[in-house]
Amino acid sequence: MTRWLLPAIAVAGAAIGGAAMFGYDRFAAPDAANRSQIEGVVHDYVLSHPEIIPEAMRRLQDRENSSVVTANRAAIVEPFGNAWAGNPRGDVTVVEYFDYNCGYCRASLPVIDQLLKDDPKVRIVYRDFPILAPSSRDAARASLAAAQQGKYRAFHDALYAEGPVTTATIQTAATNSGVALSTGDDPAIDTELAKNSETAQKLGLTSTPSWVIGDRVLSGAMPIEELKRAIAAAREG
Repeated sequence: MTRWLLPAIAVAGAAIGGAAMFGYDRFAAPDAANRSQIEGVVHDYVLSHPEIIPEAMRRLQDRENSSVVTANRAAIVEPFGNAWAGNPRGDVTVVEYFDYNCGYCRASLPVIDQLLKDDPKVRIVYRDFPILAPSSRDAARASLAAAQQGKYRAFHDALYAEGPVTTATIQTAATNSGVALSTGDDPAIDTELAKNSETAQKLGLTSTPSWVIGDRVLSGAMPIEELKRAIAAAREG
């Protein structure tokens, strides 16, 4: 968040200062004394209301992310194989960038399941983003092989059910879900993982889970209420 701090302060100051100077231009004499007085009022207001800084940061980040999401929409929302769940024609797509070794991603499983039950118009797209360990990449390659075979959710659920990610649990999950791991050497899988990494970098994603909903980017495990608010905002446009 630190990369947004100084620009956000500038945005907040400019907004307040702009409003103050609008009043100044209309109602005050254009002399240095009055200008200094108004600048002092703006300074004191910012110090007295520091809560405007996080709000300015959020708005600035949302605006910057919106342009990145728009420029990379297809790479974000178009699933690889059948790495999706919910309504195939959903009016809002919730994209999760995740890592199978991520405990917060595991904790988000029931949240996603409940969201799918509560909202029949939403579509979930899963983006494998293996950043935590070498075994994360092995798991991602296996899950994308499953997606190519139309068995993504079966493998996804089976691997989580096996517990910690190891070579053995990946193989067991593949066997239980009927996935042939030999296809994990397909160059298309390498291309997909590289694309996910490149897009995540453009979005500024550094952790899992991360979410893209509409034009907004959210980081961390989210309560279902927060996801629903983001979905509602996306529907409003």
